[in-house]
Amino acid sequence: MTTLVKTVRLSGKGIHSGLPVDIVIKPSKKHGIFFRRVDIDAKKLIPATYDNVGEAKMRNTTIGNLTGAHVQTIEHLMAALFISGVDSAIIDINGPETPIMDGSADLFIKEIARVGTTGGKMVKFIVKKPVVAYTREIRRTLPTMFRIKLWIMDKLAHRKSDGFVKLSPNDGKCLDITATLIYPEKIIGSQTFNYVYDETKKSYNTFIKQIARARTFGKYSEWEYLKKHGMGRGADETNVIALNNNGDGTLNKLMWPDEFVRHKIIDAVGDMATSGGMICGKLESYKGSHALNNIVLKKLFSDPSNYDIIKGK
Repeated sequence: MTTLVKTVRLSGKGIHSGLPVDIVIKPSKKHGIFFRRVDIDAKKLIPATYDNVGEAKMRNTTIGNLTGAHVQTIEHLMAALFISGVDSAIIDINGPETPIMDGSADLFIKEIARVGTTGGKMVKFIVKKPVVAYTREIRRTLPTMFRIKLWIMDKLAHRKSDGFVKLSPNDGKCLDITATLIYPEKIIGSQTFNYVYDETKKSYNTFIKQIARARTFGKYSEWEYLKKHGMGRGADETNVIALNNNGDGTLNKLMWPDEFVRHKIIDAVGDMATSGGMICGKLESYKGSHALNNIVLKKLFSDPSNYDIIKGK
């Protein structure tokens, strides 16, 4: 296992609550990433694991008890910890949501690199059989009227609810992610990006240079709706790529024309890190989501014959 050499302290605001929040990432001798809500109960540890995800349908990954101790929007921090090789840490947080920072994983990674890491290699889960999660599986769990509303919205926007996330075997030595986005907005359109992480310095540097700074995104026209429903209150031009109402441009400058799909790589890496180790296999994300990432992990681990385990050193 690998942990931090020293404590990392970061402050910001929650993208949904808009409230200030502080996190303290501490070295740990206990395997796993654990959050601790110090504003509620400083003793209770909340495992950042796929089977402790309480909500993944609202554009983020939330762990814990939704009516009690929980932490929202952990995916960017989880991606930063994973790419840095950290699989053991305790994160004290004084609110229900990790700080959004600049909307990417970059600042988290820089702070981890500043203090350094110590230890060996992560536990590996070698994918042996293909497993797939489909968007239609999620929709079946929704209330009938909500499903009808989504169907109408898809028709009006000329969208197909044919998204999926698939894990399949590869050489067993890397996490090979291919993400594809297809949006009706002209500024996004169809975008595909591939990233391979194999624990080498090269794959770490590639993530830093080509992916880490990619920010989350959303439509400017949706902000008022989100705020009325308790979401997006901390979103602004410093932490979100805002698409204009016509969908043919953004209100702030893009770092890359395909920054949108690069951010989906961050989300996928962060969600795969909730496995408790390194998923070694090919991950195909077609119109993927946090919910699909979580379902595919649950399917993978539902049958021991789907994977092999190689213990960390």
